Parts: sequence; structure tokens; C-alpha cells
Amino acid sequence: MPASSESITLSGDLHARPAGALAVAAGRFASAVWVTAGGNTADAKSVLGVMGLGATSGQHVTVAATGLDAREAVAALIAILGEATKVGGLLHASIAAEHVGTALSRA
Repeated sequence: MPASSESITLSGDLHARPAGALAVAAGRFASAVWVTAGGNTADAKSVLGVMGLGATSGQHVTVAATGLDAREAVAALIAILGEATKVGGLLHASIAAEHVGTALSRA
């Protein structure tokens, strides 16, 4: 089964709104997707799990996935983390999540 992972350093805290955008986007993929921060791992499709990581600005976060669309899932979630944790970045994260949905509907 295909697997993929990528890391990013957060430019802001991973609070409720970006965690929600991340979980919604992750839910659009068939692959199992995880987010790891500070030695703790959570199912990326779970808002509470992602929020429970308590990831903060400057922290190194890894997104990993296994499944047929693992590479696409990781790329999409890394893009959302890059935008959603910026100050005022939630709008961009919402747009990125919409693009994920559009790309999936075309596949």
C-alpha cells in the first residue's frame, strides 16, 4: 500500500479553526492520515485529536498517510497547515480545502 509523509514548521498555533479545516480536508481522502507533533500522534480526520496535540507556533509537525491517495492527502494537509496557522490564514485554508474537494471530484 502506498505511503507518504512530509513535515512542516508551524507559523502559528494549531487551534480549533485550523484543526477543523485540516480534519475536513483529511476526511475527503480514502487514505488513513495522521498528524504528529511533540511525539504525539493523532488521526488527522479527528478535530479533537488534532487539537489535542496542542501544536504551537514554531513546532515541527509531520503529516503521514497510507493508502491509494496518500501522496495527495499529505500534500493537501501540509498546504493547509502552512496557510491555516498563519495569522488570518483560515480563509486561505478554506480555499485550499475546496481545491482538494474539486480535485477529488475530478479524479
